[in-house]
Amino acid sequence: MELLKSGAKKVVGTKQATRALKSGSARRAYVANDSDTFIFQQVIRAAEEAGVACVRVQTMKELGDACGVEVPAAAAAVLRS
Repeated sequence: MELLKSGAKKVVGTKQATRALKSGSARRAYVANDSDTFIFQQVIRAAEEAGVACVRVQTMKELGDACGVEVPAAAAAVLRS
């Protein structure tokens, strides 16, 4: 989570995180445990296929706060520099 809170370049949201994983531009993914099951599995699967570590976060609110957005976030990814 510290990587998300730092100045690292990131994307927030399921679509953007999945797109970053599939394109190979993500170096770490984050997914909230309380997100929709389909979304949770989609992000985990994309991270596994990309060979990228996927960190599970307890709540969407916690993930949104770590990303610096005012809304809950189901998924996020830190991009390669």
